[in-house]
Amino acid sequence: MTATAFDFYLPHELNASQPPERRGIRRDHVKMMVLDKKTGHVFHDHFFHLTDYLNPGDLVVMNNSRTVPAILKACLIKESKRIQQEVEIRLARRRNEETWDALVVTEGVKLGDILQFSTDLTAVVIDMEAGTPLKTILFSKKGTDLFNSIYALGEPIRYEYINRNWSLDYYQTVFASQPGSVEMPSAGRAFSWELLFSLQKKGIELDFIQLHTGLSYLLDDELETSPSDNYEEYHLSEKTIEKIRETKAAGGRVIAVGTTVVRALESAGVTGILDGVTNLYINKSFPLKMVDGIITGFHEPKASHLDMLTAFVPQNILWNAYEEAIEQRYLWHEFGDMNLII
Repeated sequence: MTATAFDFYLPHELNASQPPERRGIRRDHVKMMVLDKKTGHVFHDHFFHLTDYLNPGDLVVMNNSRTVPAILKACLIKESKRIQQEVEIRLARRRNEETWDALVVTEGVKLGDILQFSTDLTAVVIDMEAGTPLKTILFSKKGTDLFNSIYALGEPIRYEYINRNWSLDYYQTVFASQPGSVEMPSAGRAFSWELLFSLQKKGIELDFIQLHTGLSYLLDDELETSPSDNYEEYHLSEKTIEKIRETKAAGGRVIAVGTTVVRALESAGVTGILDGVTNLYINKSFPLKMVDGIITGFHEPKASHLDMLTAFVPQNILWNAYEEAIEQRYLWHEFGDMNLII
């Protein structure tokens, strides 16, 4: 079962199938619904006007994790024999410099099998955890060399509402720098350099963290998982924590760009660990300590991200706002429109 009961009807045509740039608008000109979390009042605007809703002294924290092309094709090798069958894998999350958990889409892959991706990149299946379709694979390369091969060989993960194979560049934020996310930290996609400069010019502070997003969908509707089953790697600096303290002490607000940033900051707030792995599940009963507002996209029915939003605003207010977003024809998913809750 999914963690949330937040279900609603989303018309198919509201699934954004094209990047804004291919719809004829700049990435920062997508629509923005502003939700006042105290009054429940909704404003309709465009994202490049974000500066109008933030104050000097506020702090905007972004995730600069870079999307990797997580779909890889390989030939399966068993007992030194090449099987003439192409195997598709989807990287799920990185365990260390050379080891990843991965979803093997093709059946029949067993412990000890070798996956040959190219003449100079292979991986061996070293673990198969019971109760999950994920397998742990050990690559023949590690670190930067491994990432270089993944970028050369892979394709970005795309879901069924995407109508063509958009290149990896469309799945990056302008400030992405640290590779590791298998799905784009999409809340940051609408930012342009011009908008970032405008925020700074107004006296709004900017900072960056990393949380490398894991694989959200295992291609089996019977295997819906809770956020507590989803372990994601995050990295924060002491400087970021100090900025948050200073912002709050001065009466400013901390605005997280995306659920990934909320998860990373609140994990650090709970554990005190700045570099770690989190499976923190945030919902209406979770007392937010680090974050005051959120910039996010629109989340599909039953998505656990909606549970997180109820930590910011009561569910009935969020429900009413989502109904209005549907009436106003906002677009959903990573290429869609934005929602500011503040």
